[in-house]
Amino acid sequence: MNSAELTRLDGGMLEGGGQLLRIAIALAALLSKPVAIDNIRAGRQSPGLKNQHAAGLRLVTELCSARLEGCEIKSTSITFHPTVKPQTSKSYTADPKTAGSVALLLQVSLPCLIFSPSTTGEPSKLILRGGTNAPQAPQIDYMQHVLLPFIHKHFGVHATLTIPTRGYYPKGGGEVHISVPPVLGPLPAVTLTQRGAVKAIHGRSYVAGLPKSLAEAMRTGAINALTESGVDTALISIDAVREKPSDAVGSGSGIVLWAETEDGCILAGSALGSKRIDPAQVGRDAVRELAANLAHGGCVDEYMQVR
Repeated sequence: MNSAELTRLDGGMLEGGGQLLRIAIALAALLSKPVAIDNIRAGRQSPGLKNQHAAGLRLVTELCSARLEGCEIKSTSITFHPTVKPQTSKSYTADPKTAGSVALLLQVSLPCLIFSPSTTGEPSKLILRGGTNAPQAPQIDYMQHVLLPFIHKHFGVHATLTIPTRGYYPKGGGEVHISVPPVLGPLPAVTLTQRGAVKAIHGRSYVAGLPKSLAEAMRTGAINALTESGVDTALISIDAVREKPSDAVGSGSGIVLWAETEDGCILAGSALGSKRIDPAQVGRDAVRELAANLAHGGCVDEYMQVR
């Protein structure tokens, strides 16, 4: 690849966040096209790369044996020169050494593995570390209960995700294992225009390093808000759990809800707990987000639209 073939993008376009960076790098890797991105995260209060963005860039660099320039913390410009298609059927690790979102590391790497045909038939393995339930990002439970089941149902790709350790802000330290099976041919085309009625609402209300009563209060707040909006209690199933100390780093709380519909759609809503917010209100906030995703009438929620 020579410099004349380089595509240059303005990372400050639209919301000016990390989403443009992740999509552009994944597409560049899959298309084997070099790309330069300037004004990275120009729309954020602290522009430039953070640890989680740099870790994601290094992960995709390893996937396709790329040459990466400018990948330093706070850098606002990078260039990325892939040399081969993303290599599947291997094991990869990414760790921002912070509470940076594990879900966003998966977001940038998963398309590379799904859309690159396998040559050996062996699954690809990812070990991703950082924050499993981080602010301003999908919670890892969303990836486990919404994104991956959706991909399995509609595209036939049965990727699996396990969470040996959860990590919370500000320590991070979580670890997630993902196995992506080989994709031996083109993915099937999907037409999804009818959502159908909601047939079930599931959820996970969780705490780590805090009393289980907080998880139960979040669950109660969510159930009350759902029933007040007209949802039949028979459709609602929300677990309240307290993580074992050996299964979590740091303390945190939150709730993730997901609605399944008759036509195979899954839409979600979530909220993170805080010392400043009553736990019952956290449950109600998650219902509010879920309700907003259902209210627009689409077949996917706000997070799925950009995955």
